[in-house]
Amino acid sequence: MSRRRVYSQNTIGIMERFFQAFERCKEMKLLKVADYCRDNNIDKAHFYTQRKDLNRGFFEVGWMLPLIRDCRVSSYWLMTGNGEMFG
Repeated sequence: MSRRRVYSQNTIGIMERFFQAFERCKEMKLLKVADYCRDNNIDKAHFYTQRKDLNRGFFEVGWMLPLIRDCRVSSYWLMTGNGEMFG
């Protein structure tokens, strides 16, 4: 079990945008949580725990790559919050 961490506000913002984009991609039927986690070697329990409590220490930068590569989520938007979510 991962301990709680004290992330910077910038890191929290990136995670919030990640989960926001993830939900949008789900709504667009581009992905499903179970498939995303399985295909990208993400522990599904860690994914759900991190989404529920952003200060848990499970999040990895690599979680963002499939959204960028497969769903065309803007890496610039994920990192900065500027621009469009998709691009």
